Amino acid sequence: TRYDRNRNISISAERGQIPLGDAVAKLNNLPAMKNLPQGVRSVEAGDAKILNDIVSGFLLSMLIGVFCIYALLVLLFHDMVQPITILSALPPSAGGAFLMLWALNMELSLPAMIGLLTLMGIVTKNSILLVEYIVMARREHGMSRYEAIIDACSKRVRPIVMTTIAMAAGMLPITIGLHGDNAFRAPMGASVIGGLLASTALSLFVVPVIYTLFDGLEHRVKRLMKRMKGESTETTTPAGRAGEGAA
Repeated sequence: TRYDRNRNISISAERGQIPLGDAVAKLNNLPAMKNLPQGVRSVEAGDAKILNDIVSGFLLSMLIGVFCIYALLVLLFHDMVQPITILSALPPSAGGAFLMLWALNMELSLPAMIGLLTLMGIVTKNSILLVEYIVMARREHGMSRYEAIIDACSKRVRPIVMTTIAMAAGMLPITIGLHGDNAFRAPMGASVIGGLLASTALSLFVVPVIYTLFDGLEHRVKRLMKRMKGESTETTTPAGRAGEGAA
């Protein structure tokens, strides 16, 4: 047969329980695939091509989602720095999702990617609960940064844990397959559960630390800007007075 006006030979195989990504990697590592004759090239098709399209589209969706979340948080907090603190909980949650998929020997399929997108919203909401309380405690109650962080962690841990338990309990039947063969949807539940467990355990430590670092950096930058502005005012004022005296 011909494909794109070139001679084409299609090779297909049943991969059984081997994940698609591992099967493609093993195929590409074969000596015959590494030493193709001149003018011969390998073109992925079928499930392999679909997987590549899904991964590229998913990465774009993730970037757009993170940007939209950041823009909304900037409008909510009227600050460009605090949204970064909130988004700092996303990497631990993604790590927990990948770790759960690896532990259960599940591949990164389309349902797993959908679970990651769902996870982004839940983890961001939990971080907003924490950071918003810190900001309100400092702004309205005059607490210090340390006192506000301790108070927020002690009072917001219950709703965060309750959200994690409720979401994990809802995803558990899908993950373990209580309603028949859920092999297609199980990775979605596994990614959500793993990400929630990791983010809940780490966000109460990571988010306050990132908040402290960025808040301190923001205050240093503001003090530096005020100092530079004050020095520029002092240098221009004597010159202006000298000009007035000469006149």
